[in-house]
Amino acid sequence: MLLFLFNVRSLSLKIVKQKFNLYPKSISSYLSIFLSHTVADPLRTGSIMSQTRIHSGLLIEPDGGKLVELFVDESQRDLKRKEALNLPKIKLTKIDVEWVHVLSEGWASPLKGFMRESEFLQTLHFNSIRLEDGSVVNMSVPIVLAIDDSQKNQIDGSSSVALVVDGNNPIAILTDIEIYKHNKEERIARTWGTTSPGLPYVNEAITHSGNWLIGGDLKVIEPVKYHDGLDSFRLSPSELRDEFTRRNADAVFAFQLRNPVHNGHALLMTDTRRRLLEMGYKNPVLLLHPLGGYTKEDDVPLHWRMKQHEKVLEDGVLDPETTVLSIFPSPMHYAGPTEVQWHAKARINAGANFYIVGRDPAGMSHPLEKRDLYDADHGKKVLSMAPGLERLNILPFKVAAYDKTKNGMAFFEPSRPQDFIFISGTKMRTLAKTKESPPDGFMCPGGWKVLVEYYHSLDQAENGGVSEPVPA
Repeated sequence: MLLFLFNVRSLSLKIVKQKFNLYPKSISSYLSIFLSHTVADPLRTGSIMSQTRIHSGLLIEPDGGKLVELFVDESQRDLKRKEALNLPKIKLTKIDVEWVHVLSEGWASPLKGFMRESEFLQTLHFNSIRLEDGSVVNMSVPIVLAIDDSQKNQIDGSSSVALVVDGNNPIAILTDIEIYKHNKEERIARTWGTTSPGLPYVNEAITHSGNWLIGGDLKVIEPVKYHDGLDSFRLSPSELRDEFTRRNADAVFAFQLRNPVHNGHALLMTDTRRRLLEMGYKNPVLLLHPLGGYTKEDDVPLHWRMKQHEKVLEDGVLDPETTVLSIFPSPMHYAGPTEVQWHAKARINAGANFYIVGRDPAGMSHPLEKRDLYDADHGKKVLSMAPGLERLNILPFKVAAYDKTKNGMAFFEPSRPQDFIFISGTKMRTLAKTKESPPDGFMCPGGWKVLVEYYHSLDQAENGGVSEPVPA
């Protein structure tokens, strides 16, 4: 094991090359690699994280060196709409539109559109894509557009197609297209590690999709909007970077979730900020980033989650001055260690250089057997080794539970297990459905009230009543 005593003037490039087997082009590149592998990644460094002071005035660069936004210039929009009218048309599903949204704003930078076959195969088999300059970026989830035989025949040699929604309204043009076979079984097996029936995203977006995939460069005619009262929370990577700069952030740590925030989550986030301050950062900013695309039926819907998250900020559980609440527009795959790489990579493009990862990220129960589909620890382990994520600092959470001696959430201490209660998601849902209160200190009162309202609305719907709308 090599022990590094870090001194910028005497950094041995030879040792760095030997340790990481990487050959960047400049001293600054070596320095970046050294920091990402030895300073701020507790999976690799143990106690080094708390001993080292780091100062950086710049946000992390997007993958490939720049954000790739795919919008047509505003002055060209009418022209592109007219062009689209004369092109073969592909009608998009709701999930297809979510992927157009993701691609258009640069979350998948440096991708320039739906994947062609070479990008698709690299994603499936390597979880990464090699760029023209030889560098590698992470890409673990295929971003593809499926078409059926009749659509393929309709295209009939055209080099461009129009992507349309409601009533043939064009939202984008796909140019320099390539059509290739959609081997669904291979895609499912490589992405999820199983072909068991009952995988939510597979049932929703793959099983009944076409037998062909069409890739190409995407020209988005206008930004995707949902008109659901939440568009103001859907900040693009560029807008997030501007916001972090406005707040003078010298570190950005991202926390993805698709569930309500309880005080255990808040403890993890506030403790992360404390650790970053101890490292020498002056103003770490939290990106609280709930997933806003497709989720399975039993997940709490986005508008209820956002209402709950807002209450958490209003009640001061998280500091609004150091927290940016925004929506991540990606659909959810529930593909465990494969998908968590995508979640982490996208946050790099939004300016995050730290990523908080917990137990079984992006996981789910096995669709047929009574067990988790993925090992609970594999997600954080994979993130520490994933190709193309070397620049991102992975922050695995400690386990939080309800501490009866403190009447609040605290980090679990194995030396006194009798003092802790683990409140599962199932238990939380049961309490909310029956309008019971959780132990004091488990969740802020305003946030808990939102959950009770949500489950009450489900009961009303099941009993034929009409639930009250949620204020936008």
